[in-house]
Amino acid sequence: MAVQVEIWTDINCPFCYLGKRRFETALAEFAHRDEVRVVHRSFELDPTLPAEHSGPVVPHIAHKYGISEAQAAANERGIGAQAEAMGLPYQTSGRDFGNSFDMHRLLHYALAHGRQEQLLDALYRGNFAEDRPLFADTERLIELAGQAGLDETDVRAVLADPQAYADAVRADEQEAARLGATGVPFFVFDRKYGVSGAQPPEVFAQALRQAWSDHAPVLEVVGGGDACGPDGCALPERD
Repeated sequence: MAVQVEIWTDINCPFCYLGKRRFETALAEFAHRDEVRVVHRSFELDPTLPAEHSGPVVPHIAHKYGISEAQAAANERGIGAQAEAMGLPYQTSGRDFGNSFDMHRLLHYALAHGRQEQLLDALYRGNFAEDRPLFADTERLIELAGQAGLDETDVRAVLADPQAYADAVRADEQEAARLGATGVPFFVFDRKYGVSGAQPPEVFAQALRQAWSDHAPVLEVVGGGDACGPDGCALPERD
């Protein structure tokens, strides 16, 4: 008996990076953590971006939300402070953003080879913690996949074939829409409970407990009848 947690994310999303750590904090304290299966699902924040697109993130945020670049930079510093509080490294300047479709295709390939968690961590590290561009850089992506324990030849073959795992990515995105997800991170517990956003660990802990209790409901016992136990059996009353 296992609880399945599906997490819709995008590599561009800083709150997905933070949300993963907050969920992991809750999971580490969960009594039945070894019986929780986590699967990461695909969600592109901007699927219209050209595959080769890459650009600095601060001007992009400023344009998208109609704020100044100074405000966008301040927002980045605020997210960096949240990351630091959780022990996560975060580059508050110099990051890029871009099309993440190939990354999602590789995450499905990694899932099929038991290395999805490792690849997602490597991609988050490459985007948020390391002072090097990530998007529209095939060699950088191959490097990170190798750090996650994936075979370089296979990774190159997946990236060279635009149809490899493309249907799996699109299916994830369609399922997210069906479930009502309009942003990420989006967590679904056993297809019964949804948690939207990078919530505090306490929220994830409650969702885990609720999902588990549905699997293993508390048994209500009516006592008082005659029974046998390790110390013997109840004796019938004598007249």
